[in-house]
Amino acid sequence: MAILSGYIEDEDNKQSSTSSALSFNAVLDLSNPLGFLESAFNFVSENSDMFNTDSVEKKISSLVKNIKERTMKEEAAKKEHETKEKEEIKEKPKPKLNPNKDNGLDMDNHSWGQNLQEVTVTVPVPLGTKSRDVVCDVKKDYLKVGLKGQTPIVDGQLFETVKPNDSYWSLEDQKVISLLMTKCDKISWWKSLLKGGPEIDTQKAEPEKSKLSDLDMETRSTVEKMMFDQRQKKLGLPTSQEIENQNMLKQFMAQNPNFDITNAKMF
Repeated sequence: MAILSGYIEDEDNKQSSTSSALSFNAVLDLSNPLGFLESAFNFVSENSDMFNTDSVEKKISSLVKNIKERTMKEEAAKKEHETKEKEEIKEKPKPKLNPNKDNGLDMDNHSWGQNLQEVTVTVPVPLGTKSRDVVCDVKKDYLKVGLKGQTPIVDGQLFETVKPNDSYWSLEDQKVISLLMTKCDKISWWKSLLKGGPEIDTQKAEPEKSKLSDLDMETRSTVEKMMFDQRQKKLGLPTSQEIENQNMLKQFMAQNPNFDITNAKMF
């Protein structure tokens, strides 16, 4: 509840006596604001002849209309401001972090790394930890690592999918959980270990050249093509696909020397 006070002055019939300005005190019950207005109108009708005029309804309606329009404009401006703030927050890109030496990130309670085929995770645990105390749950798109009876250290949806049957963990020196997961997609870098986590700048990820020889022929060919195209783009030179298209055009022109390419229609 709020207590409001003020005075009502009869603008239509201002009196010259000292009673031309009267005090008005009332309590505003927020659950019944019309009751407050009724009290105010009763006060005015008892102390002035405003309600005896023919234009009173028109004047009150105009007053209500103006207040309503002002309130609606203020509310619309508030909503517009809130929407703009949300859009700015949504559009603001998350800063990408430089990867660690293993092409991953060092977090507060764990670290992860990767090459094109595998993802590794290391989780420090208290010295003397036994294998039976370890919880390591690897699914195709989910990972949970921690100790029994405690809050998981790593818990969430993986950034990309892995092969659970080709993933392994071990407890090293009774103080570090070491996990290796095999990627399903062996030609892409992960931006993060878990979805929604901090992301690395994959442009700065560095494949180990010595590891290229370990890839199967198809994967190795794809990776080498990607690396070649990346270098070409940085130098402003044609990519492998563009070179192939140019060679095909040269071959076609050699076989059809009288063909006027300037009048050819492109579909």
